[in-house]
Amino acid sequence: TMHGPDGTDYPNITTYFEVEKHAKLVYDHGASDDRPPLFRVTVRFSAVGDRTKMEMTMTLPTPESAKETRRFIKDAGGNGTWDRLAEYLEKSTTGMEIFVINRSVAASIAVVFDMWMEPKHLSQWLPPPGLEMTFMESDIRVGGCTRYAMSGNGISFHGRVEYLAIEKPHRIVSLQQFCDEHGAIARHPFAPTWPGTMKRTVELTEEGPEQTRVTVTWEAHADTTPEELAKFVEERGGMTKGWTNSFDKLDALLGVHD
Repeated sequence: TMHGPDGTDYPNITTYFEVEKHAKLVYDHGASDDRPPLFRVTVRFSAVGDRTKMEMTMTLPTPESAKETRRFIKDAGGNGTWDRLAEYLEKSTTGMEIFVINRSVAASIAVVFDMWMEPKHLSQWLPPPGLEMTFMESDIRVGGCTRYAMSGNGISFHGRVEYLAIEKPHRIVSLQQFCDEHGAIARHPFAPTWPGTMKRTVELTEEGPEQTRVTVTWEAHADTTPEELAKFVEERGGMTKGWTNSFDKLDALLGVHD
């Protein structure tokens, strides 16, 4: 039984038909004592180097119900389940607290990589709703630094990005800090206990000629106090909302429609 934030209970009965260890699961999901299953799920697991590829298929009675379920999952943030799994696995295996968000973008990996590398593109989709992004300095290369300002909705702040690794077109690693208008390191303008330096890793994986999986991972970098780490963990839900808005804007910029 899942318990909603408003106190509503959502009972579910899952019936398993196939269980192949480390390889496959097949089950019906969404049933209750007075309701038949909503869909059948097939999950396949395969090793890819030291990682695991998981492919999940949900089969529904009609194309219409599949479309409705796809939209419901997106609107309800259901894809975030796998982001939370990534965070849980990291915590379980290394003890580290991280933030993860994945998004499948309907564009080639070369195009998506450019969306991350070109300031003229970043400023169009990265800022939260209602904010505008302006670059004061842009040196996107290993060892380079970018400084920007965001403003709108009655607020404004500055930040800097230092690039640690750029592996075209698959990976971008950077350090993120808040700063003043002159570039001097500063604390988070609205959360003074936020970690002073965050490490962000962006990984791009081809899912097809015009489909790219984007995985963004954040972690506290260097010396971090228990209070700062607790603040980071507390704000992960807000980070999910913020990044979801940004990815929606990226889809719109690329002309992607539901």
